[in-house]
Amino acid sequence: MTSFALLLLRAVTGGFLAGHGAQKLFGAFGGRGPEGTARNFEKIGIEPARKWAVIAGATELTGGALTALGLLSPAGPVVSIAPMIVAWRKQHGDKPIWVNQGGAELPATNIAIASALALAGPGALSFDRLFGVRMPWWLSCLVIAATALGVVIALEDDIRETADEIRHEEALRSAEALERVPTA
Repeated sequence: MTSFALLLLRAVTGGFLAGHGAQKLFGAFGGRGPEGTARNFEKIGIEPARKWAVIAGATELTGGALTALGLLSPAGPVVSIAPMIVAWRKQHGDKPIWVNQGGAELPATNIAIASALALAGPGALSFDRLFGVRMPWWLSCLVIAATALGVVIALEDDIRETADEIRHEEALRSAEALERVPTA
């Protein structure tokens, strides 16, 4: 039953992520295609919007398809996490968590499922098992590192802005502390 449960999670989550990527890349399933996605990305501050629309679509399509098929695990689930993190931060980050309030409930759920699948493996009902594929540990580590780097690059402006805010707050606290020091 565990392998069937993993298949169910992979097929549904991976299939929806792949479909979401196809919406961005090709306008499939009523999607906006790269131009419409780029317009949305511009509104939320992702630049260059067209380039990131294609990258997001390709990542979701590829990661979702690999996840659904249970092929080259854990690459699919790991790669699928990246656009969900960026969506959480850029599209939903300033809202309450619940989707009916514009929040990141769906990306958070996708991240949890993808993380669980990356850790558990694809199960017996997968292309990896069918073809006897086993991704080497070092390649899995490389996929994780590349995915993390992609997230950092995508969120570079947000990271820099947050770091600047932290430095500013620390400078204010230091100045306040100096003002409270008694002079002799």
